[in-house]
Amino acid sequence: MSETDADGREDRSYEVAVVGGGPAGLTSALYTTRLGHDTVVIDRGGGRAAMMLDTHNVIGVTEETSGNEFLATAHEQVQSYGADVVRNLVTDVTRREDGRFELATNNKAFTADRVVFAIGFADERPEPPLPRTGRGLHYCLHCDAYMFIDESVYVMGVGESAAHVAMIMLNFTDEVDLLTRGDEPEWSEDTQRLLDGHPVDVIHEDIVAMNKGDDGWLESFEFEDGTVREYKGGFPMYGSKYNNELPASLGCDLTDDGTVAVDDHGRTSVDGVYAVGDITPGHNQIPVAMGQGAKAGLAIHKELREFPRSIEELEAEGAVAETEVPSVSPSLQNAARMFGDD
Repeated sequence: MSETDADGREDRSYEVAVVGGGPAGLTSALYTTRLGHDTVVIDRGGGRAAMMLDTHNVIGVTEETSGNEFLATAHEQVQSYGADVVRNLVTDVTRREDGRFELATNNKAFTADRVVFAIGFADERPEPPLPRTGRGLHYCLHCDAYMFIDESVYVMGVGESAAHVAMIMLNFTDEVDLLTRGDEPEWSEDTQRLLDGHPVDVIHEDIVAMNKGDDGWLESFEFEDGTVREYKGGFPMYGSKYNNELPASLGCDLTDDGTVAVDDHGRTSVDGVYAVGDITPGHNQIPVAMGQGAKAGLAIHKELREFPRSIEELEAEGAVAETEVPSVSPSLQNAARMFGDD
C-alpha cells in the first residue's frame, strides 16, 4: 500500500519495518514474512557482516563464502517469501498519534505497526599501517581464534579487554604479543599481575611499517626500535561505536556501554519497538544474531496475528466469518503461490 505525503515522498505501509539488513534483521524479516506479516527491510548497506572475506562458525555455510555472498543469498530468500528489501538510510523514526511508527528516509516514508532495529555497531579501527580486514586484522575472537592455532598472534590496545584477550589467545598458541603502540597501559594493577603470570610479550614501541605476502595476508610488523616481528594476524581492541541514535530518539533504554536494553525476545522499553543483533548486549556472533532475529520475529507474530480471537473479542464482535480468513495480505498470498510453484 502506497501514497504520497505532503513533501512528495512515497509513503509505504507495512506491519513490520526492519531497520538494518545484516543477519539479525534479515532473520527477523524472514520470520515475520513467512508468518504472514507484510514486512520491509530498510538497509543502508555495508555493516560488519559485509566486511567478512570468509564466513566462520555458521553451520551449513562454507568457509569460502564471503559476507557479501552470504547477505545476497539472505536478501534473495527474504524477497522470495514476499518481503520488500529497500536500499536506503533511515534518518528519523517517530511514533504517530495512532500508535504506528513513521520512518523517514531521503526520498520515502514508511509506516509500520512494529519496528525492529538491527543496526549494529562499528569497530573502532586503530591507526595504520595495518593489513586488510580478514587478512591479518580480525575483530571476532570467537570466530577467528581457530585460524591462529600454533601461529604467532598480536593483540592491539591498552585497555582491560586487550590484556584479557591476549591471555585468552594462549589457549590457542604460545606466541602472543600485546602491542600498546607507544601508549600507556590503562589496565589495572591486578590485570598487570595476571599478565606477569602469563607468557604474553608486551611490546611498547609503535609500528612504523607492515609487510604482507603476495596473497595480501599480513607477514610482519616493523617497530620503532628496528625490530621486525612476524604475525599470522591479530585483534585490535579499541572498542565500538553503537548505532543507537534512532532507538534512543524513541526513548528506548540504553545500557552503560551504549547497547539497547532488551528482554529475551528483543523487546525494548518502548512498546512495539524491538532490537536484535550487535546493537544489543551479548556475543557479537552471526548465529547469535540470527537466533535473536528469529525470537523477535516470533514475538512480533504473537502480537500481530489475528487468530485465535479471545472469548472477549468473540462476545463483542461475534464469530469469525469465513470472509475474514485468511488474514494474510493479497501480496503475501501471491508470493506464497509463486514460491510454491517454483
